[in-house]
Amino acid sequence: MSAGEPRQPERSKLPRAGILVTGTEVLTGIISDRNGPWLSERLREIGVDAAMIQIVGDRPDDLLATLRFMKDEGMAVIITSGGLGPTADDLTAEVVGRFCDRAMVLDAALEERIAEILRPMMKRWPGLDEAAIRRSNRKQAVIPEGATVLEPVGTAPGLVVAPAQGTAPTIVVLPGPPRELQPMWETARQTEAFQAAIIGATTYRREIVRLFGIPESEIANTLRAAEDAGLALEPLEITTCLRRGEIEIATRYEPDAQGDYDALLDFVRERHGDTLFSEDGSTIDEQVAGLLTERTLAVAESCTGGGFATRVTDRAGSSSYFLGGAVVYSNQAKVDLAGVDPGLIERFGAVSTEVAEALAEGAAKRFDAEIGVGITGIAGPGGGTEEKPVGFVCFSIWGRGDRRITRSSRMPGGRADIRDRSVTVSLHLLRRLLMGESDLGP
Repeated sequence: MSAGEPRQPERSKLPRAGILVTGTEVLTGIISDRNGPWLSERLREIGVDAAMIQIVGDRPDDLLATLRFMKDEGMAVIITSGGLGPTADDLTAEVVGRFCDRAMVLDAALEERIAEILRPMMKRWPGLDEAAIRRSNRKQAVIPEGATVLEPVGTAPGLVVAPAQGTAPTIVVLPGPPRELQPMWETARQTEAFQAAIIGATTYRREIVRLFGIPESEIANTLRAAEDAGLALEPLEITTCLRRGEIEIATRYEPDAQGDYDALLDFVRERHGDTLFSEDGSTIDEQVAGLLTERTLAVAESCTGGGFATRVTDRAGSSSYFLGGAVVYSNQAKVDLAGVDPGLIERFGAVSTEVAEALAEGAAKRFDAEIGVGITGIAGPGGGTEEKPVGFVCFSIWGRGDRRITRSSRMPGGRADIRDRSVTVSLHLLRRLLMGESDLGP
């Protein structure tokens, strides 16, 4: 994730947290973990150092061993997700009770609250065995003695469990479904037990800058050069990440290190002004959307298979500027849907800058848009030649007034990487046209 040597400020005084994701379905990859990264970001926002994310299956011994490991590593707080349902393999509350040396007790008020939540379901499915369901869900009301109960969003309550004695970590027990976990987190972090556990948390600032068209190794060189130039990097926690073909530099620091961060930004700006496209953390998608105000856009795309249109329309409000698109995978589709001259394909090949230009202009005219995007390439794994290998992609952005930017490049990686990065390249070329650049015209 990081390039070069990690640079982290002194963090020994900060409360540290571990995130423990439970569920065999997550461990085996049937379900992807969305909770760990989300919780890590929420912890960062309140000045708690998220030290680790661990995933374990539905095995109580593994869960208990991981809790003990996190305790030994000095975690002040451990946040668990999952394992709070009514089935036999939902054992998180019970294991947390053992870990915190607290007896498990039935909370009668919680049992009744769960029953209230279940009553509408009983009315919808009158054939269900109400007594059996009540017995099954009664398990969810058996909690560690003295735990703070968090109001259920589904049927599973959350818990905040402080240690019965000693200096063990406080455990925040949250359900697995993100739609339940996320609102419950806001309640959990306001509890007295949680606030007591994170005493010493520090307010941080976090800044992100983004670059495009530069290798990650060059940023590592820049950070070393900044250090050699005498910039104070010690107060800054700097990480770099290659994401969708862009370089993201994220810096976390305490407010009194603002001057050190400003000096670093000036240094990066001076060395990489031509590739630095975002100083405020805004993404290329956000910037393009902002630049498309009162302008319209269409696309004819081949190797990306609708990926450009998908990414543009992921943003709410995109209907105000995106008129439509065509996935022109076959040569005939390029001719029929985008108006490409068949002779152009015969002469230069379907994957060529000439055809990309025809696709861009054809898309704009087909949808009566002010700007057209054309993408054609070889995503692989087959279909490549010595002249046009797998990963070779041609791009063109056309604007009214015969303004145009056309490029070709070889994208690295496998099929999914090539397609995804091709969309990113197209967005950056579109941004350049929207900002006034052009190979032709005014």
